[in-house]
Amino acid sequence: MNAHVCRYAPSTSGDAHPGTLLAALLAWLDARQQQARFILRLENLDPDRSKPAYEEQMLAALTWLGIDWDELEYQSEQQHRYEAAMDALAALGCLYACTCTRKEIKAHGQQAVDGSWRYPGTCRHKRLSKQEWRENDAAIRVALADKNISIIDESGADLSQNPFQEMGDPIVRRKDGSFAYQLVVVVDDAAQGVNRVIRGRDLMPSTAMQIALQEMLHYPRPVYRHHLLLLEENDKKLAKYHKSIAWDIIKQHYTAEAFIGVLSQGLNLGVQGAAINPGDLINSFSWDALATDDRPLLWKDNALCWGHDA
Repeated sequence: MNAHVCRYAPSTSGDAHPGTLLAALLAWLDARQQQARFILRLENLDPDRSKPAYEEQMLAALTWLGIDWDELEYQSEQQHRYEAAMDALAALGCLYACTCTRKEIKAHGQQAVDGSWRYPGTCRHKRLSKQEWRENDAAIRVALADKNISIIDESGADLSQNPFQEMGDPIVRRKDGSFAYQLVVVVDDAAQGVNRVIRGRDLMPSTAMQIALQEMLHYPRPVYRHHLLLLEENDKKLAKYHKSIAWDIIKQHYTAEAFIGVLSQGLNLGVQGAAINPGDLINSFSWDALATDDRPLLWKDNALCWGHDA
């Protein structure tokens, strides 16, 4: 194994589907080609949507696909990490309680770069100490520095931004007590020594914010690469799949090798539709050859087809 540590971190809040499986395959191919350590991290912190059944399904789907891992981790077992990070941010005087509603935030009319509504900083004066953040039952945000973060991802995409100006201070602990994505992804990557992050381009707008948090916590910055997404048919917003084709439907009609063959056909992975084992793609895998445009993968007549072939 070399010094690279990679990860695949799916949310376990719904059925495994082609988009999640594609992301797993690309992250795994990148790691295995480089003989890197590959971590599977199940993001199961959402108390409303994450369920053990989805965790079990994700593990089964990846095993079916032929994806293995060197380490398995559940975010729900890492509370001590997030609490320590919150203490560190509180010691910097950066945590504050936020009682604003979504309606109030939206009323300010400031659109964030990720399509959400930018938080205007209404509650920034409600700073919290180490003890106070633990006892407070409001949502907790972190006050970002007003500075530009320069970042070019490995694909050449310029993701530079001023997260404070363009996104606003993020929530790091929700009102329900669960720790939020922007914090935990940064903490977990640092704790596990992840230095190479392969993920979908829907997360591009969050990269600068996560780097800002890394800098506040004195964590190293990983290398980032963001890959194409699978889209819904005729979706002008280019939304990724939202449980459109569940894995349990796919496996009724395809072997894992045949499913990878379908992906290969549309993504220029080096094979034209033939059934193939994922391990056979490792040596020839190339980011330069991979298709770069987001594209629809549809389900018609009990079969998968690419939008341009439908």
